[in-house]
Amino acid sequence: MDAALMLGRGTGLFFIILFSARGSRAQKGDGCGHTVLGTGSGSLASLGYPFSYPTDSVCEWEISVSVGDTLLLRVAELDIHSQNCQVSYLRLFNGIGGSRTEIIKLCHGDVSGPRMVKSDGHQVTVQFMSGPQNHGRGFFLSYASSQQQDLITCLDKGNDFTEAEFSKFCPAGCLTDFGEVSGTIPHGYRDSSLLCLSGIHAGVVSNVLGGAVSVVSSKGIPHYDSSLANNVTSVAGNLSPSLFTFKTSGCYGTLGLESGVVSDAQISASSVWEWARHGEKPSVWASSGSRLKRAGLPWAAVTSDTKQWIQVDLKREKKITGIITTGSSLPEYQFYVSAYRVQYSSDGQDWTAYKDSGSNQQKVFQGNTNYLHEVRNNFIPPIEARFIRINPYQWHQRIALKMELLGCQLPAARPRIFNPDHLPPKRSTVPPQHGWTTHTPDVRNTTVPQHPHNEVALVAVLVPVLVVVLTAPVLVIVCAWLWKSRKSPEVTYDLPHWDRTVWWKSMKQLLPSKLDGEDCVRYSSTARADHQRPRVEPAEYAQPLVSGTMASLGQRSTFKPEEGADPEYDAPLPPEQYHAYAEPLPASGAEYAIPITIDRANHVSGSTLAFRGRDLLSQTDSNQSGRSMYDTPKSTSDQVAPADGQVYQVPQNSQNTPCQETD
Repeated sequence: MDAALMLGRGTGLFFIILFSARGSRAQKGDGCGHTVLGTGSGSLASLGYPFSYPTDSVCEWEISVSVGDTLLLRVAELDIHSQNCQVSYLRLFNGIGGSRTEIIKLCHGDVSGPRMVKSDGHQVTVQFMSGPQNHGRGFFLSYASSQQQDLITCLDKGNDFTEAEFSKFCPAGCLTDFGEVSGTIPHGYRDSSLLCLSGIHAGVVSNVLGGAVSVVSSKGIPHYDSSLANNVTSVAGNLSPSLFTFKTSGCYGTLGLESGVVSDAQISASSVWEWARHGEKPSVWASSGSRLKRAGLPWAAVTSDTKQWIQVDLKREKKITGIITTGSSLPEYQFYVSAYRVQYSSDGQDWTAYKDSGSNQQKVFQGNTNYLHEVRNNFIPPIEARFIRINPYQWHQRIALKMELLGCQLPAARPRIFNPDHLPPKRSTVPPQHGWTTHTPDVRNTTVPQHPHNEVALVAVLVPVLVVVLTAPVLVIVCAWLWKSRKSPEVTYDLPHWDRTVWWKSMKQLLPSKLDGEDCVRYSSTARADHQRPRVEPAEYAQPLVSGTMASLGQRSTFKPEEGADPEYDAPLPPEQYHAYAEPLPASGAEYAIPITIDRANHVSGSTLAFRGRDLLSQTDSNQSGRSMYDTPKSTSDQVAPADGQVYQVPQNSQNTPCQETD
């Protein structure tokens, strides 16, 4: 078993991970700095990097990948301020041990930027040696198998790439205690942030395995938030010309603790703390209070030890990709869990401890650093289970937390379709050749980019459907209105246009000729032929005058204008005389008298009715029959009186009576 030292970046949580893998991966010497030797990629640096390296030191790293592959090594920085290449240098060898051969020797600043070196075989030895002087930062390099031609180093930043979209391979070991990240997912990261370290913070790549990342660049934002995720602390940042973010598989939704999809019965704990002041009702810190962003008391254990746990039953197996935790979120109770372990199960009985790939030890996740702020940790590779259990490992004052799980549903199993062309092979009687060996492919945490073409096709289908759905009710309403508004077989004679104007409506309340009621009379178009009315010239109806309306109503009026207490005027002047307020009616045609109205006091016919205009009165004939409220046209000597049944009269306004029809 080989040992590799990995320094965790965050709040001072440092730990050592021991792991074994195929091939030989070892380091020896007193000049070895940051080192992560993964199964298919890794990173290493001189002691003290990015500060000065020690004098008179040496370190060798032996790296191996699968047989048949070669190695790509990219030197991110080399800073050796020495003119003597015999005592201070960086050397790369093909192979390990005594049979190794030199590939290249670099010294006194030969490499000012990234430089790619390719090996001839699947094994490489890296050697760094320093002399009596240490006026440099040393070196930092990353490696991967030759299958990863798009390998970059842990020191590459977002603004080192000019493409709007690109994919790169981040090596293992980019979780360093130097370098800066500003921003968070999904808002994006400042372009000056280290690309691979940002990928670890976002949870799209593993520090132990490395992996491919798909990056999208866009315009910068005024401010970048800070957060702690996956043992990487991002800092707040100001406006930048551009930012970058990562494409993901989309399996990062919440699984229902905060929203309430997960019921209280699905959350259980090893113990529940109950506490109360003297004489008060005890408060229960139940497991149901462990929902993230919910107000109230969180879950807290009775005793604070490593045997406490809280678990969630998701009712079915799901793909769990991460977890978000916070402390008590109560200023008066500043409790939180600073480190924890994770276990999972499919039946709630047999539990499996979560481990990093290539490690035999249970992984310890960094928790919260205070009682308030959220901390996210991603599972790479993800967990597929029904039950998940959180086991606090370190805490502040008392074990207490709130949480939310991230993930998605497992894809439904596809039914197998029988294909006669793909029958299982026949059994062979030839014994197997035990000399053959197969190599397990490298396990990498790759992200599945989204498919924009599917989204465009979906939009092209949904937009027309939405247009049809939204416009159909409008068309139905318009057609219904047109159907109701179609012409009636009856001809309606309504008021003149000027009688419907706003001016006339404001004047109607001052005029006595009309009461609030029906304003129209309808004559049936189906009247009998023997009741045809004689065609006569239309009569002139006089309208009462009111103060200030002489110019508007015209001069053809038989009413006397308002002139104080003068006597009533109800007859036109002789034809030879003309007056400003009187004019004789035409001799030809029927003369229609003023419509008879009934005031709101219900005066009987034959009495004097006031017109509601000041000093204006109307007289009615006392001999008029009470059977009809219609006035007949006056006839002259040369006109024949209409026969009985042919009388058509103008209806008099009554109190809110409907329109009447005459045959």
